[in-house]
Amino acid sequence: MLTTLLIFVPLAGAILVWILPLSRESTGGVALLVALAEVGLWLGSARNFDFASDAQQYSANREWFEELGISYAVGLYGFQYWLVGLTIVVGACAVGYGAWVGRERARAYFGLLLFLIGALVGVFAAQDLIVFYVFFEAMLIPIYVLVGVWGGPQRIKATITFVLYTMAGSLLMLASIIAFGISQGTFLLSDIGTSSNDWVFLGFLAAFAVKAPLLPFHGWLRLAYVEAPPEVGAILSGVVSKAAVFGLVWIVLPHFPGPVDDFRTLVLVLAAATLVYGSVLAFRQPDIRGVVAYSSMAQMGLIVLGIFAVNDLGLDGAVLHSVNHGLVSAGFFLLAGMIETRAGTGLFSGLGGMAKGRPILATLVLTLGMFTLAVPGSTNFAGEFAILAGVFDRGWGYAAVGAAAIVLAALYALRLISAILHERRGTAVRDDAGDLVGGELMLLVPLVAILAVLSAWPAGITERSFPADEPATFIGSQEGLGAP
Repeated sequence: MLTTLLIFVPLAGAILVWILPLSRESTGGVALLVALAEVGLWLGSARNFDFASDAQQYSANREWFEELGISYAVGLYGFQYWLVGLTIVVGACAVGYGAWVGRERARAYFGLLLFLIGALVGVFAAQDLIVFYVFFEAMLIPIYVLVGVWGGPQRIKATITFVLYTMAGSLLMLASIIAFGISQGTFLLSDIGTSSNDWVFLGFLAAFAVKAPLLPFHGWLRLAYVEAPPEVGAILSGVVSKAAVFGLVWIVLPHFPGPVDDFRTLVLVLAAATLVYGSVLAFRQPDIRGVVAYSSMAQMGLIVLGIFAVNDLGLDGAVLHSVNHGLVSAGFFLLAGMIETRAGTGLFSGLGGMAKGRPILATLVLTLGMFTLAVPGSTNFAGEFAILAGVFDRGWGYAAVGAAAIVLAALYALRLISAILHERRGTAVRDDAGDLVGGELMLLVPLVAILAVLSAWPAGITERSFPADEPATFIGSQEGLGAP
């Protein structure tokens, strides 16, 4: 029941703000209250969540289309619980940012934002392939509108590109779901078996490669991330990309063991190439959001390396780093929006010298930059180290590429910090553009605080994502695991 509440509270909130004839400020306030209620609901659920159990928790299972073997089945295991939490926390900060800046056509805007949050929670909680697909498609609808209506100057091109890529991936996944479900006689993940069909596997893989995105399925990334409003970019980069993590971990690995073995080398090579390519492009970008966009691509390549290592270290590291990346990326997108508000641009050519007279802004840029650098002792370092240790078992070359890419990450992170704070003051930086204020800090400080807690205690996630801290064994035995 609780999982259903986590899905439908934001959906109900979306309907509420759509129909209530409130002012722009009141609409933003109501949306933020709904988002905060969602955060409280998720935090309250932690008390009774048994992370050591191999049973699905907070589950609901109702026949939907009995003739087709389709059920409304949702529930949570440990790693799903963290992805849902990431969605809710980043979503609340995004709603808060939208309320802070006062988006036009607020009822439509905040309704779509809450709808997106609810659909994403549904994606991460789904335990039936059709339910997963419904929520997977539902989350795309508000993204199309939010980018296409409230985005930047190239918003239409960004929306069309995003639609073309995602629809192609979604259609391939739908074909795979239908073929797989009909061949098994059910779409319920707890009852469905395994398949050795390479084409069905590749349909799923292509859809998740687009969502991550992996090279060469990344053509939509820069336009969508840069043209979206900053808070929508935060959700796109920090959360939406994690739908690929869920799909690979919970659909691909356990149900296609043969094709995973057959295509592992190909996926690892693509992931390693994505990591290097994204890092190089991030270093070459002329603006803040471009750097964050391509660094997100690189980090998703690293996460996929951990997933396809298919061992305990790689999978634990992938889940931890998914949360790390989501928080850091969302923080940088929100920070980019705050800088653009002050300077009127995110281009490095117009920035520089913003550290002078803005100690809070400088501190947050440096702090998020240090997490991006994955300095020893940070939660990003823990996640990346676990992934590299895991993928080393599949070949030292992959680990070597990953280690080299960490050096590249240091280059683009330091360039980002320097371009904003330490170079000669740019023409767009005005003396009257002040430091961050209380409302903005309320959006950024929680993200940084969570990263600090995880840096002190990364085992809070790695030891609580899979039962007995044996992810490879648990995922491999998913067939036959049902809700209690």
